[in-house]
Amino acid sequence: MHLFIHHSDSISDVKVRIQTICNGFCITRQKLVFGGRELARYASRAKDYGVTGGSVLHLLLKKLYDPLLVSLITTSSQVFYFHVDLRKNVGYLKKRISKEGNKGFLDVDDQEIFFRGEKLDDNGVLGGICKDGNSVIHLLLKKTVKDFLLEPLLLNPAVRLPQVIEDTIDRTVDGLNNGNPPVRTAEGTGGTYLMQDSTGLNYVSVFKPMYEEPMAVNNPQQLPLSSDGQGLKRGTRVGEGAIREVAAYLLDHPKTGSRSLSKEVMGFAGVPPTAMVRSFHNSCCTKDAKVGSLQMFMKNNGSCEDIGPGAFPVEEVHNISVFDIRMANADRHAGNILTGKGKDGKTVLIPIDHGYCLPENFEDCTFEWLYWPQAKVPFSEDILNYVNSLDAEQDIALLRLNGWDVPEAVSRTLRISTMLLKKGVERNLTPYQIGSVMCRETVNKDSAIEEIVREAHNSVLPASSEATFLEAVSVEAGNRIEIT
Repeated sequence: MHLFIHHSDSISDVKVRIQTICNGFCITRQKLVFGGRELARYASRAKDYGVTGGSVLHLLLKKLYDPLLVSLITTSSQVFYFHVDLRKNVGYLKKRISKEGNKGFLDVDDQEIFFRGEKLDDNGVLGGICKDGNSVIHLLLKKTVKDFLLEPLLLNPAVRLPQVIEDTIDRTVDGLNNGNPPVRTAEGTGGTYLMQDSTGLNYVSVFKPMYEEPMAVNNPQQLPLSSDGQGLKRGTRVGEGAIREVAAYLLDHPKTGSRSLSKEVMGFAGVPPTAMVRSFHNSCCTKDAKVGSLQMFMKNNGSCEDIGPGAFPVEEVHNISVFDIRMANADRHAGNILTGKGKDGKTVLIPIDHGYCLPENFEDCTFEWLYWPQAKVPFSEDILNYVNSLDAEQDIALLRLNGWDVPEAVSRTLRISTMLLKKGVERNLTPYQIGSVMCRETVNKDSAIEEIVREAHNSVLPASSEATFLEAVSVEAGNRIEIT
């Protein structure tokens, strides 16, 4: 598709134009990528990202619309696509599948097709099956598969996995060996697989292979390879998303104490239990194994993208805001916060997709909750106490204990973001006020925290220690927050 834009056009203008040209490509569903970077800041101009005449932009859709695209997942994890009329039934789809005999598909009478773990009746209308408005549905061709291996990848053998993660791995293996292969989702910029339990009726975990991350060699979305190893977000590296997913869970400490000491399953912000795993079939060489993050699947009612933020409890928003500030999250949007119900029936928010946490710099920090009304409400006493209990040095030691050789630039980010959070709550600042220090207004305008770091760097001698530099950052941050 060719698109003509003006030098003054913002990213928002470009997305509006795409929506106008391509009916159904709603702005909120669009994700634009250019030169290995997501064009995420709506107010920035396209030319600020280096877009010029003849530039090629990659457009990814979070959800697809008519005609219905059916993804068929085989037991060998191959994916085939069929465009089907919404008015057709499952029986028609089976006939379409049987015609693809060269791909080894079964005859109509031998097919068992499942959607979200439920076997579909031949008379079921495809449009009726997809009642939630998501026009991409995933169907499984059921066959018996045996001897899948999925094992935790313990980078430090002295670390013992929490029981909840061991149980999640066991249930995932049972599902694979009972003939329920991974279901790759069509959303997102990397390879994400929903894993089923032994019954095939429930999802039990979410697997994200390292080499299928955005701009990695096996990325299923066909994004261009990274030329310098840089990820879609500045300060991240291709192939490191999985370890960051694990780090997010490790550092989401429960209110009762450090993750390494507490027996609580869920942490302060509710990041689902996550671990590094290796997956392969026992008939294959282990060098062909897929390594990535495995996260416990959380039952949910959809994402925050589907409803307005006014219905979200203040405490839930604040918990996630504390987590995102501390982790310098470079990719917090409404689509990666799920909504669910707690035991008391109240709405809970579940943060997911943390492959862009703990970047090496603050250039791409993005917090969508910054614009929600709850962000301007002061923190509660409980949250103030939690923030005061945080310790960046202990967090870095915990990550290293769990096998991540944390780069010094990442350690510095965590130290500075934790420092800023503590100074902010000490001065009774709201999440909005603290978050605004970390996020850029436009792509070419440095955030306040970037200016603070630069001023601190210029104020110390080149051979100064990390402690001296951090003290300079503390002084600059204190001055800036006072002015704010």
